[in-house]
Order: sequence, then C-alpha cells, then structure tokens
Amino acid sequence: MIVVMKPGASQQQIDHVIERIEQLGLRSHVIVGTERTVVAALGEKRDGAKQALETGEGVEKVVPILAPYKMASMEVKKDRTLVEVLGLRVGNGHLGIIAGPCSVESRNQILDIAHVVKEAGAAGLRGGAFKPRTSPYSFQGLKEKGLELLAEARQQTGLAVVTEVMAPEQVSLVANYADVLQVGARNMQNYPLLEAVGESALPVLLKRGPSATIDEFLLAAEYILKTGNTRVMLCERGIRTFEDHTRFTLPLATVPYLHQTTHLPVVVDPSHGTGKASLVATMARAAVAAGADGLIIEVHPDPEKALSDGYQALTPQAFRQTVSECRRVAAAIGRQG
Repeated sequence: MIVVMKPGASQQQIDHVIERIEQLGLRSHVIVGTERTVVAALGEKRDGAKQALETGEGVEKVVPILAPYKMASMEVKKDRTLVEVLGLRVGNGHLGIIAGPCSVESRNQILDIAHVVKEAGAAGLRGGAFKPRTSPYSFQGLKEKGLELLAEARQQTGLAVVTEVMAPEQVSLVANYADVLQVGARNMQNYPLLEAVGESALPVLLKRGPSATIDEFLLAAEYILKTGNTRVMLCERGIRTFEDHTRFTLPLATVPYLHQTTHLPVVVDPSHGTGKASLVATMARAAVAAGADGLIIEVHPDPEKALSDGYQALTPQAFRQTVSECRRVAAAIGRQG
C-alpha cells in the first residue's frame, strides 16, 4: 500500500509514518513528488495495517496498490523517472542514445567507434566485455581487459559506459568500470543477479527476455527497485514469435503500454529486435515516434569483420544518418534529443 502525505507534511510526520510501517513488519520506501510525499509500505499483507497508518498525523490517505509490481507501478509514482549519468539522460521527455559495438574487440576498435558515436550525438557507449553466447565456441569477450578499454574510451570521450554483467559475483568488478549495468535478455529472471545490480546503486538497463510477458518484465524490474535502486531503464529488444524474416519480433506497442503502466523509462533496441542492419534505422525512427525514451544501437567500424553480431551493426555513416533522422522525429513529438 502507499501512504499519501498531506501537502506540506513535515519531515517529523514522514519519519513517524516510516517508523510505524517498519513496526508493522513492512519495508518503507519514500518517494518525494513535486506536490507531496508518498511512503510505500512493501511486504506481505498485514491485517489492520491500513487502519493503523491512516490515523497518523499528516497522512491524507492510504491506498492499496493493485498491480503485482509495486515500486514500478504508476500507482506509486505519477512522475516520470529520469535516469541521468554523465551526459546520458533517459526518460521524462529526454531521448538518450546509447551506441557502440556488440563486443569490445580491441583498443583501436572501441576507441575509434567511441569517438564516432560521440560525434554523431550518442551520450552512452555500449560494448560487451563479457559476452553470453549460444555456442561455447563463439567469442566470449575480453573480460576485464575489455572493461579497462571501455573506461579508457569514457576518459577520452565523456560517454557513459553501458556494459553487461552476467553473474552476481561479477557485479563489483564491472561496477568499478561501468556507469550503467546492463542485464541481458538471458538473465532477465536471474533474481540473485537482479538484486546484486540493485544493491550496486548504479543505474541498470534491464532487457526483456525473448519469451517474457510484460508482467514478468516489470516484476523483474521490481527485484531491482525493492533494493532501493530507482534508476532502472526497461529495454524492449524483441520477442520470439513464429516469424523468421527477422531475428526477433520488435513489438513497439510495448512502449506506449509501458508508459501507461510504469513510471520507468523505456529504451528500444532495434539492432537485436530486427537482427538486420537494413531495418535498424527504420525501426529506430518508429521507436522514437512511439515515444521511446532511449535507443541502444549497435555500431561497428567494419561490420563484416565484427566478432559478434556484425549483420545487425550499422556503419558509422549509417549511424550518423539514423541519429539525425531520429532527432527530427523526436523534435516533431516534443522530445529532447
């Protein structure tokens, strides 16, 4: 449930409500809005808890949260969440663009492409140091050396580093180098990992699993949010269907639906969502038109020679054109690029 405080409620009154919530065996989470403060009471239902909290001084009302995902729900937080790190701004009217190669392959490769995407207008640099691959014989990434190269690219360009973490025991290592921790589609329901990235306090980019429903997606985000880490971005990267003309099916109706359901920003990945470089620019424009708060796009200096996913990576020239087109679409619907 949520305890809605009266406008102008004092900090002492808010602290008293927090104390009462915890005495009831529930967890409290304070959300400061533009007009009033809301205190969420999280945990198993307690008989009499609503009545006990309603009598608190400064309390306007106590409202049950109907959605299974409590912290992600619009019932808890009406204001749109803005995730901001370095120059990357995603959500609440801002369109953040994250770009780079699927995997970090060499120093020259990642530094060259970092400068390219920065000049084209990206604010975040993507690149995998640890790569989950279907085949155990495929390139698995440069691991910590790759993280070091990403950090060097950030130092040269100022881009926020967005990179995947695959296991709870990797979180502290990756957090030493990254600005945003990415949880990949394969790990969307790796609950120990979700809790670990939440406890890191870094922003998290959570990718939807290819067979996950929206409720499952939001409940995965809830694992991160319940740690107290509110800087979560949801990423639609395509789902598995019967279609075989694209790598996955990119359901852009996800974007407005999530905006009706949650306050969290929504990022779209047209690279994985289509699996074909020739379709990426069109779907990126469509995602922005649908209201996406961010894009994450694969870019490689020489896609034909990429060690992973080259067939869906844009060339630097194609990426520049895509960013220009997406910014025009964003301006047309009143979003800031």
